[in-house]
Amino acid sequence: MTTTITGPVEAKIDGDLPSSAAAKTMAVIEAVGRMATGLTQAEVVQQTGCSANLAFRVLSTLVSLGYMVRGEEDRRYKLTSRLIESCQPRSFDKSLVLCAHAAMQWLRDQSRETVQLMIRAGNKGMVLEQVSGLEAVQVMGRVAMRIPLYSCAPGKAILAASSESELDDWLADTSLKKFTKNTKATRNALLNDLQRIRERGYAEDWEEGIEGIRCVAAPILDAYQRPVGAITVMSPTKRLPQKRFAELGQWCIEAAARTRRELLS
Repeated sequence: MTTTITGPVEAKIDGDLPSSAAAKTMAVIEAVGRMATGLTQAEVVQQTGCSANLAFRVLSTLVSLGYMVRGEEDRRYKLTSRLIESCQPRSFDKSLVLCAHAAMQWLRDQSRETVQLMIRAGNKGMVLEQVSGLEAVQVMGRVAMRIPLYSCAPGKAILAASSESELDDWLADTSLKKFTKNTKATRNALLNDLQRIRERGYAEDWEEGIEGIRCVAAPILDAYQRPVGAITVMSPTKRLPQKRFAELGQWCIEAAARTRRELLS
């Protein structure tokens, strides 16, 4: 059995933005991206508030550019991998996904749990790649899913490795709120947690984003010690008691180090 994590993505069209056309295009992309099965044009109109004519023009343009495809039979629009590929951090023109692939497989085999690769996308984290776990019951997310950085282990690992100025800017633009009773939803609580992450080298998620799910993660650093992403193990709470965090943390550190070596080689 697989537990799939999904999250809300707001498609908001603000008439006060400098470019309403760009806002409407992004609303269409986010609406289609929310649904694994894709959307019809009529559903896009319903969910975004765009006119039928505008929705058709936006969808047709995205299909022509390779960012979407339309099914011949069901006429549903779906995102392609091109949008995700364009977001990948690169070091010396190397793909982060390709450089992390072997390390993610190794970490999955060591832990038997689902492994994810996350990057920072704006003020949130975005799942860039995922390797399914080996247990009969496993936790799964969705590639391209966006998650608040402070509510998950990989997001906190990225924040902990960020510069002081970057962290200050992020805090200034982010409203902290509780998702569970364990969420670090105050500035002091989060900053104290980030300091602990720096000291031990890995981040812990004690059901801070979703009850029943725990995670461990380590940041992937570039040649200048800046975070380009994080590798995380995610597991149902019952398989990740406190005594396992240190072991999984060291495995995450090793997987992140292997990825870094591939990036810099």
